[in-house]
Amino acid sequence: MPEQANPSLLARLEAHHAQGYLSLHMPGHKENIDLAPYLNTLGAQLDITELQTFDDLHDPSGVLAKTMDRAAALWGSRKSYLQVNGSTGGLLAAIRAATRRGDKVLVARHCHKAIYHAMELCGLDPVFLLPPVEETFGIAGSLTPDQVARALEEHPDVKLIVYPSPTYDGVVSDTAGICAVAHEKGIPVLVDEAHGAHLGFHPAFPPSAMSQGADLVVASLHKTLPSLTQTAILHASGRLVPMPQVARQTGIFQSSSPSYLLMASMDGCIGLLEERRDELFAAWVRRLEEFDRAAQGLQHLRLLGHGTGTEGAFFALDPSKILISTRHSALTGVELKDILYRDYKIELEMALDHYAVAMTGLGTDDAMPARLAQALLELDAKYGPSETEPAPPAAIHTLPPRRCSLEEAAMASGGLTFLYDGMGKICGEYIWAYPPGIPLITPGEEITTPVVETIEELYRAGVHLVGTRGKPPFTTFALGHQDG
Repeated sequence: MPEQANPSLLARLEAHHAQGYLSLHMPGHKENIDLAPYLNTLGAQLDITELQTFDDLHDPSGVLAKTMDRAAALWGSRKSYLQVNGSTGGLLAAIRAATRRGDKVLVARHCHKAIYHAMELCGLDPVFLLPPVEETFGIAGSLTPDQVARALEEHPDVKLIVYPSPTYDGVVSDTAGICAVAHEKGIPVLVDEAHGAHLGFHPAFPPSAMSQGADLVVASLHKTLPSLTQTAILHASGRLVPMPQVARQTGIFQSSSPSYLLMASMDGCIGLLEERRDELFAAWVRRLEEFDRAAQGLQHLRLLGHGTGTEGAFFALDPSKILISTRHSALTGVELKDILYRDYKIELEMALDHYAVAMTGLGTDDAMPARLAQALLELDAKYGPSETEPAPPAAIHTLPPRRCSLEEAAMASGGLTFLYDGMGKICGEYIWAYPPGIPLITPGEEITTPVVETIEELYRAGVHLVGTRGKPPFTTFALGHQDG
């Protein structure tokens, strides 16, 4: 082993490989990187199983236990749990730990699909909260404590509150205020902070959900911090959701053979934050500020929050997300994304009909500010303003009536039908614009005219639509229907 007192998990893996053990355990490649070229590229020589000196994620007492304790200290939780199945596994575990089958849960409609899957699997009864719509960009705004308080007055039997903060678009809600309302009634709060693992490490970013009183928080390390894809952490306070139950559920919703490469990535990320977070976050903020200054000349493309202030629908914004509105430009969001990819070798995170999202991270380098700003300025001048008056952003439609539970509808028999022929019937699937993965309709809801019109509008704008059984906007899966 290296001589340092507390070697990283990566250093431990490298030292183990260097000692030349005969591998008579999983995995099947046996650290033999000559077996196939891809094994060497992927670092298979460090890919091991739960050996006696490497701890067990599901019964930690050694290096992995220490890694999770260090994570808890960094993010201010009572306990943190490494997640090798991403935030998806963490959300499933957190919801299962905090509820019992049949419980009523207060859920923001713009939650990620993983939360809907958790409600379906756990047989929960959702009460949906519609966030306000911001008038300029047409995106979902922040949930408010008053909105939550009103919903709890109407539904006093709610057992859990779940919402995303920050959202896919970087919108942050008032978690401290929401927790105050919820905790007064003894209701736990779960915050989907998948896009906010970096919050709280610099004053330019909003505080983290755990520091604002949340009971359970799930954060993806890989989305904004230097960690491999599929790595996340579930933080727990232990106030209203029993810690043993949280630990048990994380074991259920994760592989019993967790990847040590993924865990070494998380351990390394935690170590980097412990040692260099002030320096690295200061550099990240400086690059964002440089971009704001460089992009000030935009005339038709518009930026949210970056030098333009915030709108009334937002409690706060995460500046790591750069939202680019195309409503006043001759471009659509999808066209902007495609042109940046094709002509500038800039790949954005996502695009819808009227805006696109650029995601920065701790690994964003000094080239980003000038490169992105220059590309946007050139396209802004080249394509000019929209030839027609921009249509006002559509408000989030009234939720379709629910005719049966998520679980019942998802498991019921049915068949494919043309979307328009399905109006008035019960939907048996989810339909998403993906990304960001927020359902336009869920199983058990009635297929209404506004839903069908919204799906068609998104399709005509070039937005990628995903159905779990049908092919939107052409067909959908409806209960009681045969193939159409």
